[in-house]
Amino acid sequence: MGHAKLPRKSTNIDMTAMCDVAFLLLTFFMLATKFKPDEPVVVKTPKSVSEIIIPDADIMLITVDPTGKIFFSIDNKLKRKELIDELSSQKSLNLSESEKTAFALGSSMGYPFSQLKSFLGATPDEQKVMEEKATGIPADTAINIPTNELGVWIDIARHTNPKLRICIKADGGVSFPNFQKVIKTLEGEKVFKFNLITDLEAVPMGTDAYIAKYGKGTK
Repeated sequence: MGHAKLPRKSTNIDMTAMCDVAFLLLTFFMLATKFKPDEPVVVKTPKSVSEIIIPDADIMLITVDPTGKIFFSIDNKLKRKELIDELSSQKSLNLSESEKTAFALGSSMGYPFSQLKSFLGATPDEQKVMEEKATGIPADTAINIPTNELGVWIDIARHTNPKLRICIKADGGVSFPNFQKVIKTLEGEKVFKFNLITDLEAVPMGTDAYIAKYGKGTK
């Protein structure tokens, strides 16, 4: 007795629903992504074998460029508004609300107090030109002197947000006296714990760090 042959049918999968989900996810990530603000200067950080991860929030970043110019920033926009309110009051800067908002929405600051109002009152295009000539925040190895404005920024920032983690991003070619100004200022503010931002490199074989990470028998 013969067997009836069933006709072959090609499998047809409806991809419409999957395409809809993919586009919804793409739209979500585009809207929810927090873009990294522009760096104030190009800094080539030294290499290190440390693998400590820097937190994503409540960060005070002190950047030192190759010439020793110092830039200051914190990541929380609400705390930035509190910081600039307090700074304007303490130093009698007479900043307007629009100038304070410009600071809160900006990124890093690298100007002395005497130039702060003119910078914040400038248009975005004018600020870009001014940033190229930024002199950096004045600092010194002595804390209790008027010329060490970095100490004031650190003091007010920590007052408005005690949870701040302090990170230093210094160029590998910066001179020690310029780097020491930042360290001494932190010491003067009773800050003895901070993070240095570096580029990760492989742990050299045979060192204590290599043995601790991979074990004695690893070759």
